[in-house]
Amino acid sequence: MEPVRTCVGCRTRAPRSALLRVVSQNDVLIIDERAVLPGRGAWVHPAPECIDAALRRRAFGRALRVSSDLDTRNIEQHPPRNKG
Repeated sequence: MEPVRTCVGCRTRAPRSALLRVVSQNDVLIIDERAVLPGRGAWVHPAPECIDAALRRRAFGRALRVSSDLDTRNIEQHPPRNKG
């Protein structure tokens, strides 16, 4: 049985393989394609609407437990995929 995670953008549960893992390193959001980087991770659908919702609500900072402002350029420039 595949692990299930919650998208920080739309708040729906989905299989881990359908989501992107995002971590914070030095207050910069990094997309962890292989889900192997150390530290706490936040999960989001790779769809523009989920990423936009998470950025608008500042969900990454809360999910990653980071109190400072995060540099979100990496995730904003990520090529969109359809929510699946």
